[in-house]
Amino acid sequence: MTPKSVVRKWIAAFNHADAAALAALYADNAIHHPVANEPIEGVGAIRAMFEAEFAAAQMEYVPENLFEDGEWAILEWRDPTGFRGSGFFHVIDGKIAHQRGYWDRLSFEKLHKA
Repeated sequence: MTPKSVVRKWIAAFNHADAAALAALYADNAIHHPVANEPIEGVGAIRAMFEAEFAAAQMEYVPENLFEDGEWAILEWRDPTGFRGSGFFHVIDGKIAHQRGYWDRLSFEKLHKA
């Protein structure tokens, strides 16, 4: 799979709050680094992180731009409230090896206060 096709599957799984489908897109030793938080290492820890996040808040990515350059896909997104961010996905042999996400944590927490 190309990096773009992997990220399209990632968006679909994320928007269905499907932590298992998301985890299946990552390499066993992948690193997921939402830069507002500490990096998460390993597919099991990544799956657990998504499970916890989906339990805490309803989230949706609306892709605005999706670019591909070699082994990398770059996603610019927003959610239905207008909250924005971007993600960089390093895809090797059809699996996400490294992901970095950029977004404003304070804005997110203000939008999703309980």
